[in-house]
Amino acid sequence: MTKLLPPSFYQRSPELVAQELLGHRLIRCLQNFTVEGKIVETEAYFGNKDPASRAYHGQKNYNQVMWAQPGSVFIYNVHKYWMLNVVAHEPKDVGAVLIRAIEPLTGIGFMQQQRNVENKEQLTNGPGKLTIALNIDKQLNGRSVTSRTSEIMIQHEGLPPSSISRSHRVGVTRDLGTPLRFYITNNRYVSRNKLPR
Repeated sequence: MTKLLPPSFYQRSPELVAQELLGHRLIRCLQNFTVEGKIVETEAYFGNKDPASRAYHGQKNYNQVMWAQPGSVFIYNVHKYWMLNVVAHEPKDVGAVLIRAIEPLTGIGFMQQQRNVENKEQLTNGPGKLTIALNIDKQLNGRSVTSRTSEIMIQHEGLPPSSISRSHRVGVTRDLGTPLRFYITNNRYVSRNKLPR
């Protein structure tokens, strides 16, 4: 039986959750099949002290989910692309983790059709690419990745990656001093292996 990461996994600092999500399996359930990939790149976002966070200016209609139960899906749009986040924060706090890239594992033909791309390494190596490949949009906002009845789940995958690298977040004009982007070292499916900055 599939072992999903429990709600308690997400009830911690976004920085810690972002690191420890690496290597686990993202599962997108469609009508008669699943599309799956290993999480290989993430970014952590905090609340009103994080200038790059969607929560920086306080609670609005579009970002309410960031204050919701950890393990909830938070989806917003950037430059016409949907961004897939999982809410992660300690009690009475706010935060989320952006899933930046996955390594395709199951349903690769479907992903190729969705993106009209043959090269596996280019299918899901960026947050906008992976949401197109996995048919993820605003309709999944608020779903829980910890529920077996959800259309999107994160499965526990045993041993963590042997090596994790970190850098500053990508495409952020105002960043925090701490590097909050994490990725599996030398993985071919991350959006970029060179450290931005």
